[in-house]
Amino acid sequence: MMRKWEAVLGSLGILIALFIFGACSINSKDKDKVASNEKLKVVVTNSILADITENIAKDKIDLHSIVPIGKDPHEYEPLPEDVQKTSKADLIFYNGVNLETGGNAWFTKLVKNANKEENKDYFAASDGIDVIYLEGQSEKGKEDPHAWLNLENGIIYAKNIEKQLAEKDPDNKKFYKENLDKYIEKLDSLDKEAKSKFASIPNDKKMIVTSEGCFKYFSKAYNVPSAYIWEINTEEEGTPDQIKHLVEKLRTTKVPSLFVESSVDDRPMKTVSKDTNIPIYSTIFTDSIAEKGQDGDSYYAMMKWNLDKIAEGLSNLFTSNSGIIKKKKEIKK
Repeated sequence: MMRKWEAVLGSLGILIALFIFGACSINSKDKDKVASNEKLKVVVTNSILADITENIAKDKIDLHSIVPIGKDPHEYEPLPEDVQKTSKADLIFYNGVNLETGGNAWFTKLVKNANKEENKDYFAASDGIDVIYLEGQSEKGKEDPHAWLNLENGIIYAKNIEKQLAEKDPDNKKFYKENLDKYIEKLDSLDKEAKSKFASIPNDKKMIVTSEGCFKYFSKAYNVPSAYIWEINTEEEGTPDQIKHLVEKLRTTKVPSLFVESSVDDRPMKTVSKDTNIPIYSTIFTDSIAEKGQDGDSYYAMMKWNLDKIAEGLSNLFTSNSGIIKKKKEIKK
C-alpha cells in the first residue's frame, strides 16, 4: 500500500514539475515576445526634430521631445523626466551646430550624465549641412544653428534621422524609407514653390527683418537678405543701441514690412516699427513649431506659414506714411 502511494505521489510530482516547467517556458516566451515587440525609445531635443522624426517613424517608436513647444532651445534646464528618458533612450537626436551645446551646454551635460556616446547613442540631425557662421566669425562655437529654416537642410535632417532609425530598428527599415521618400517629396515641392515666389519680388523690397538674426540659412536658400535687432538669443536682446542700429539701416531701404518671431518678446520690434513707420506684417516661427491644432503645428506647416507670410509681407503695397497694410487687390485705381 505504501509503495502504491509512493508511486502516486511520484507521478503527481512529475506532473507538478512539468506544469511548473511549462509555465516557466510560456512565461519566458511571453517575455521574449514582449521584448521583441517593444518600441524603440527615441529622444529628441526639440519640437521640430520631434515632428520630422514622427513623420518618418510614426507609431513604430516611443518618442520624447525635451524642449517644450514655444520654448527657447538655446538655453534650457532639463527636467527629471528628460533625464530619465534620455538615460533609457535607444536613440537620441539633437540639432547640433552649437544650438543645445552652446550657452549653458545643457545637452552636453545631459548625455554625459546619462553615459551616452556620440555617434553611437546620440546623433546630430544637422550632420552634412553647409554651416553658416555668425557675422565676422568662422570658428567652432560661432556657428549659426538655425539650419532647419532652409528646407533643403530640413531634408538632410530627415535623411539622417531615417538612417539611424533603420540601423537601430532594421525590422522596420522599409517602413521608415517609404515614409522618408513621401516626406522628402512634400518638403521638396514646398521648397521649389517658395523659390519661385521670392524670385518674383523686386530686389529693393527683398529683406526679411526679424528680432533675432536667425534667418541666414533662409536668406541664402531663397535669395532674401536679412536684418535683425540682435544676432543670436543671449541675455543682451533688444538693447537701445541694437534698436538704433537697425532703425538707421532700415531708413536707407524700401523694406515694406517687419516680422517678429513667435518665441521672442515683441516689444523691441514694436519700437523699431514705431521709429521707422514700417508695420509688423506677421508673426513667424523659428525655434519651435506651434501647439497642435494651431497654424504652424508641424515642421512643414511652420515653414509653409513662414514662406507664405514673408512673401506676402514683402509683396504688399503700403501707404507712404501711415504704415497701414494695403494688399494689391484692395487698392483701387
